[in-house]
Amino acid sequence: MDFRQADLSSADRAMCEYVEKLTLKPWEMVEADVIALREAGFSDSAILDINQVTGYYAYVNRLADGLGVELEEFWKTLDEENDY
Repeated sequence: MDFRQADLSSADRAMCEYVEKLTLKPWEMVEADVIALREAGFSDSAILDINQVTGYYAYVNRLADGLGVELEEFWKTLDEENDY
């Protein structure tokens, strides 16, 4: 499901927008992106958590892709069922 179509709080939507940008266009991140999260109610500690989790998933996915690691059957089935 696309987060833009989900019934999210404004804070969760701001977090998803930050994560999407950090994931897809990290070179475009600026201080204003962090400020937007603060304005949405996130503490600096929470923003660090969001950033680290996002970075960790990007890192692990790059490792797996670079090594040719195949998805476990569970994930393939889940993707087919949900049409991601």
